[in-house]
Order: sequence, then C-alpha cells, then structure tokens
Amino acid sequence: MEHAQEHEACLEQTQRYCVERPVYNQELLQGQLHRREKTPQTLRQKIAHSCRCSSKKAKSHLYSFLPILKWLPRYPVKEYLLGDIISGISTGVMQLPQGLAYALLAAVPPVFGLYSSFYPVFLYTFFGTSKHISIGTFAVVSMMVGGVAVREVPDEMISVNNNSTNSTDLFDYYNARDTKRVQVAVTLAFLSGIIQLCLGLLRFGFVAIYLTEPLVRGFTTAAAVHVFTSQLKYLLGVKTSRYSGPLSVIYSIAAVLSKIKTTNVAALIVGLTCIVLLLIGKEINLRFKKKLPVPIPMEIIVVIIGTGVSAGMNLKDSYKVDVVGNIPQGLRAPAVPEVQLIPAVFVDAVAIAIVGFSMAVSMAKIFALKHGYTINGNQELIALGICNSVGSFFQTFPITCSMSRSLVQESTGGRTQIAGTLSSVMVLLVIVAIGYLFQPLPQTVLAAIVMVNLKGMFKQFGDIAHFWKTSKIELAIWMVAFVASLLLGLDYGLLTAVTFAMMTIIYRTQSPQYRILGQIPHTDIYCDVEDYEEVKEYPGIKIFQANTSLYFANSESYTSALKKKTGVDPCAILAARRKAQKRHAREIKAANELRKKAVLKLVSSSTNDVEASAKHEIADDELPVNGKFADSSAPDVSPDEHEHFVEPKTSIHSLILDFTPVNFVDSVGAKTLKSIIKEYKEVGVSVCVASCSGPVLTELTRLNFFDDTVTRELLFHSIHDAVLACQVKDGSASHADLGL
Repeated sequence: MEHAQEHEACLEQTQRYCVERPVYNQELLQGQLHRREKTPQTLRQKIAHSCRCSSKKAKSHLYSFLPILKWLPRYPVKEYLLGDIISGISTGVMQLPQGLAYALLAAVPPVFGLYSSFYPVFLYTFFGTSKHISIGTFAVVSMMVGGVAVREVPDEMISVNNNSTNSTDLFDYYNARDTKRVQVAVTLAFLSGIIQLCLGLLRFGFVAIYLTEPLVRGFTTAAAVHVFTSQLKYLLGVKTSRYSGPLSVIYSIAAVLSKIKTTNVAALIVGLTCIVLLLIGKEINLRFKKKLPVPIPMEIIVVIIGTGVSAGMNLKDSYKVDVVGNIPQGLRAPAVPEVQLIPAVFVDAVAIAIVGFSMAVSMAKIFALKHGYTINGNQELIALGICNSVGSFFQTFPITCSMSRSLVQESTGGRTQIAGTLSSVMVLLVIVAIGYLFQPLPQTVLAAIVMVNLKGMFKQFGDIAHFWKTSKIELAIWMVAFVASLLLGLDYGLLTAVTFAMMTIIYRTQSPQYRILGQIPHTDIYCDVEDYEEVKEYPGIKIFQANTSLYFANSESYTSALKKKTGVDPCAILAARRKAQKRHAREIKAANELRKKAVLKLVSSSTNDVEASAKHEIADDELPVNGKFADSSAPDVSPDEHEHFVEPKTSIHSLILDFTPVNFVDSVGAKTLKSIIKEYKEVGVSVCVASCSGPVLTELTRLNFFDDTVTRELLFHSIHDAVLACQVKDGSASHADLGL
C-alpha cells in the first residue's frame, strides 16, 4: 500500500506534456511547411569560393598549419615554464636510452636512434597540436622498420665471409650491411612521412577510426611478443640471424634455442641485473608517484652504471660482451633518401604511416580529454608527415608517439610542447658532445630496457577476460589481430586484422536485432513487447523495427524477419488461397458430375409423362447456374465460412515499419520496401512507414520510390501518427483509443 502511494506521488511530481495536433503523414506535413530556398552552387563557384583568399582566411590557415604561432605568444612563463623544464629533462633522460635501444629493433646502429630522437621531436613543436605526447622512437614502429630492413638486406648477404679470419673484412662487410639497412629505414621514413602528409592535406584523418581499439591492442600485444623474442639474443649474448615475415617469431625462438649452449654468461648476468633494477625502479615510481617530485630515471641510471661497469671491467675484450660501439660525434650532413627503394617498401610504408598516426592520435585524444583542449586529427597527420619526411633527410627512421614517455612527460608537469623541445635539446647535447662516452655500453643493457618497457603491453593480455564479458565480437577482433600479427608478421597481420574488422561491420549490419513494438498505455512511447509486461500491441496492428539500414546486403534478411516476426507471409497466404480455390473447384466439378449422372439415370428409367414432369422440375429448380449445378447432397456452407475456406485471411489489417534506426537506403532497399508494400496490400494488409528521417526521404525520392500506388501518404512523422491513422482507416478506433 505504501509502495503504491509512493508511486502515485512520484507520478504527480513528474512533468507532463499534452499536445493536440493533427495526425501527420509526410504529404500533409510537407504541405504545411515551407522549404528554405537553397541555390545550388556550380563546380566553378565551389572552386572559386575555396580559392578565394582573405586576410582572415589566410591567417586562419597559417595558424592551423603552424599551431605554435597561436599558443607561443600567449605562453604563461611564470605558470608553465618550471613544469615544462622539469618535464623536458625527465623525458629527455628517458629519451636517450630508448633511442639507443629502439635503434637495435630497427636493425640500424644506435646513433640513428639518437638522430630519430632529436629532429622529429624538435619539428613537432612547431606543427603538432597535442601539448603532452612525446614524439620519437617507439617499439612497435621500430620493430616494423627492422622487419623491412632485414627483409631487404638479410644477414645471409654476409654468410660468404662468416668464416673469414680477417676481422677487418668482417667489419667492413657488417658496416656495408648496416649502411644499406639505414638506407631502407630512411626511405621508409621519407615515404611514410609523404603518405601521412598527403592524407593530412586531403583531410583523411578519419582513416584512424578503422583501427578500432581492440584491433590496436591486439596488434600491439603481438608486436610486444615480436620485440621480446628479437631481444633474447642480445640478452643471452648469442649470435643468430634476424628473421622477418611469416612465422618469424617461431624461427627466432628456434634459432636462440639452437644456440643456447653458446650463451655469454657475463652478458646474461648484466642483462638480468638491469632488468631487476628497472622493475624495482618502475615499481617505486608507481607506488610513490604522489610523493616523488619527479620519477626516478632508472633507465639512464642503468645506462650509466652499465657503461661504467663495461668500461671498468673491459667486458668487450675480457668476456666477449657485445657493446654499442662507434657513436660518431656531431650531426650528419643532409642526404636524399634512396628513391629507387620506394617500390619495394611502399606497402610497408603505408602500414607504418597508419599505425604511427593511430598511436599518436589515440594518446593525444586521451590527454586532450583529460586536460580540456582539442586536437586536430588532420593537423596531427601533417605534423607526423613533416617529422618523418623532413627527418629522413637527416638519417632518421619512422617515429611516432611513445606511450611510456608521454605518460612521464604529462605526469612530471609538462604543459606545452616546450617540454618536448627541451628533451630534444638534451639528445642534441649527447649527439654533439658526449655521445662517445656511451660506446662501451653493453647491448644486453639496451635489450633489458626494451624488455622492461614491454611490461605495459603484456598487461593487455587482460583484455581477453574483459572483452569476453563485454563483447564477443571485439574479443574476436582482438584475437584475430593478435594471432595474425604474431604468425604472419606485423604487416600482413595488420592487413588481416583490418579486413576482419570490416567483415564484423558487415556481419553486424546483416545480423541486426528485429523487434515488434507495442505501446506503453496512455503514452506515445513504443517499446519491445518482449521486454516489458506493460507494453501492449494494438489489435490488428503490427509495428516492426530493425536496428539497421536497409540496403543490398540485408534486404533479404529484413524481409524474412518481417514475415517471421509479424506472422504474416503474403506469399504463403496467396499460395494457400490458390490451393484452396483449386481444391474447391475440383469438389464442385465432382459434384456436378454426380448430378449429371443422376439426371441421366432418372430420365432413362421414367415414362414419357414422368420424363416430361422430371424435365419440368429440372428446368425449374436444378438448371446449372453459370455452368455449375447445385448439389443438394453437398453440405450447406454459410457465406462467411465459404469466404474463409476459399480465401485464407490474416487478423492483421495494418503493418507499421519503424524507420527510426535507418540511416540510408540504396536502390535494392527501395525496391525491397516497395515490394513489401505491394505484397501485403494483396492480402489486405496496409503498410505504413514511420519516423523516416529527412536524408532517407530524400534518398527514396531520388530513387523514384514514390508513384501512383506508393505515395507520401504512407510515410508518417512518428509511430503514434501511423497507429492513429491505421485505427481510423480500419474504423476500429474509439474516441478513447485516439488519445494518449
């Protein structure tokens, strides 16, 4: 009782509205509205308008192309400078070891990782729109670059000289191999930059939406496995070839296991020690994040310790531990990339360009949402394109945003792109002044840094349980992206994953949810009759809804679901009618034959008088009507029963198609809709369309959907308009039924 009173009190407090208006179909509604007159522009006018330049428009384009002109003059020095300096130093300290380490992934000498950590980062300050992301080397992109470099310049090229005892010959040949791989990496940077730049200028920033989050996370998880396996040989200090392409992970693991007996114990101890130190440092930074003013730069500490230990103990000569080696001082002179390599690496450059942009934009959006500003996806494409293409002239390989460095840059107080500039200046100082100090650095230390930085990516295996609970389709996308990228390689894996993601979109449109709607009593609200007990259907009216558009791929399934859900199949009803009519005709014909035989028998056995009398009776009572005899022995059939027997009928007189979820209709969909209207009309069911949006209505008009039989009067503004119109047409609506 108390609950009922509370419910009534709640209803009394609820706001109400009452609207009295005519029942609108599109014909009536369009007749009462006045369209705005729009003068269509010719192509020449559009081109002239786009080419027209005013000072305001020129200034807007300049600010859009060079965002630094907009934010730098307004830079609040007192508020932002200290945070940017601390953040820049912290990120720069992290940038140095990662640049050296990720160069190994890209299959180029470590110094080129430093170049890639300077030029692109500096250029992004001028062209980028994100205030917090850290541009530079990144494990996934570096791994993709390394795969292409090894494919184009494989280790087998030097197999002829492997047995040479002349160390000078081996050094020269390795140097030649590295030079060729650098050319491949530089060409990839140039080409991927040009692709990104063109996509940005053509406003193709939306391409990143096809790399959905489950796809990206599955792909990067597989890339983490690739990266981890590629670093095992450096951690163990064994000599193996580097593999790329399908099954490269399996080949790499098999190669390492085959050489496991030649493990360099000194390299393994140094590497494991560095891994332990890095994990401890990351755990301390995580637990005491709020108490520490800046994160402990464990990576640079490990690099300094490793370099000192290596130099002091002479690990290279005493224990045969591989070290970084020569790091030339100063910057290299600009050089044009090897254009003749473009055909061989074009497809790979497209994949690297899209993956790099996707990584950068996803991180940029996260920080922009957190700090309340906006980024321009197209300008980010342009910025990355300039960073890669211009940087390639200075011997850089493809770059993108680094997740770990971006988090450090944001958490240490970075407010603007100034932090990135300062980090690039720190890298420049190392290149120009003190780079040679890192020559004794063991490669196993760099492998440890790479492996520990994969920790966040390996945590993405937890996505499997998450997607299992939330979405099986997204789980399938994640699994396909992971397995395909792991087994087929990152390039073919990405292509396979994108193709599968597109197929899931087709599957969803071809397998939508179909519902029959009913009214919540005394309202104009309609819901699924299977979901709520209070929802009731109108007698004789079916309201059908499909949460998809109507086009060639799902038009057949739409029709099938409509017949199944409503329980009315016009084809079946018409077939049943024809069958009943044929059966009835056969029974009448048989009855007539029996009557004729009876008459003939009666005529032959009677006398002439009786025959005359019989003929008189037959003429009066039993002459055939329209060629058919009445059968007195046949059972009497009432008109209603006769009609039901000859023509099967449905209890539904009206069918309403709810087009609220429909975004577009193509020519096949329009033909399907017209066919539905005509087929149901033949069995006495009138079809209406409700809540058809303006663009869909325009599309139907363009497709010549409307004619003398299918008019705009069949289209209604809302479901309730259509219901009221169907009730009035059927004549079954009472005054109370027409209200809300």
